[in-house]
Amino acid sequence: MRVALAQLAIEAADVRGNVGRAVDAVETAADRGADLVVLPEVFTVGYFAFDAYARRAESLDGPTLSRLAEVARDREVAIVAGSIVEDLATTEGGPADEGYANTSVFLDRAGERRAVYRKRHLFGYDSAEADLLVPGESLPVVDFEGFGVATTTCYDLRFPELYRAFTDAGATLFCVPSAWPYPRVEHWTLLPRARAVENLAYVAAANGSGAFEDAALVGRSTVYDPWGVALAGSGEDPALVVADCDPDAVADVREEFPALRDRRS
Repeated sequence: MRVALAQLAIEAADVRGNVGRAVDAVETAADRGADLVVLPEVFTVGYFAFDAYARRAESLDGPTLSRLAEVARDREVAIVAGSIVEDLATTEGGPADEGYANTSVFLDRAGERRAVYRKRHLFGYDSAEADLLVPGESLPVVDFEGFGVATTTCYDLRFPELYRAFTDAGATLFCVPSAWPYPRVEHWTLLPRARAVENLAYVAAANGSGAFEDAALVGRSTVYDPWGVALAGSGEDPALVVADCDPDAVADVREEFPALRDRRS
């Protein structure tokens, strides 16, 4: 399966421009044979545009996800729709009756919504996210092209127990929409690789590109294989990262190096 990471140039509160760049990236990735395209975290308003969250929040049937579903159908490509700011008042059965969530959606090749993941760990360090958003609870895994695809979001990378729970639920490919900023470059290059190694799974970590009022994103989107080897990656500028991932490789690695079977709880 060919996975593409769309490292987008994200401008604060410019939803129309940001979504337009996302659509362009998905179409370009499809032209390059991608089966699955992963978009960055809060690519609509920009993660650090906290003042815009409430007024730019959308429903799961809102214009952004509807447009991406249309592109998925037209190009027959699946999309991990990075994340948007979801207005929970519009969602029946969500984690709360009101408020907002940092929400990623898996759209299949027909544009159908197969999974909704709301960021479970909200960032409290020098960030308004934990004050503004409601954490998610569900841990969906989607069967796609021989993989069990799970989505986690940015700060979730620091919580290995979440990835182990997903692995126990059948995950073999983790898609990680992110908005990882400077100066923590070393953490961004370490943690996705560590999650790949300890779960013997692919990790596709898609970051954004761009600067906000008091933060700049490090870029460096990368796909790691189950041994933790970087298959493809980028610098800090906008880019499309493409890598071919083999679902059989996960089973082969787990058979050759059976660390998951050797766990003791």
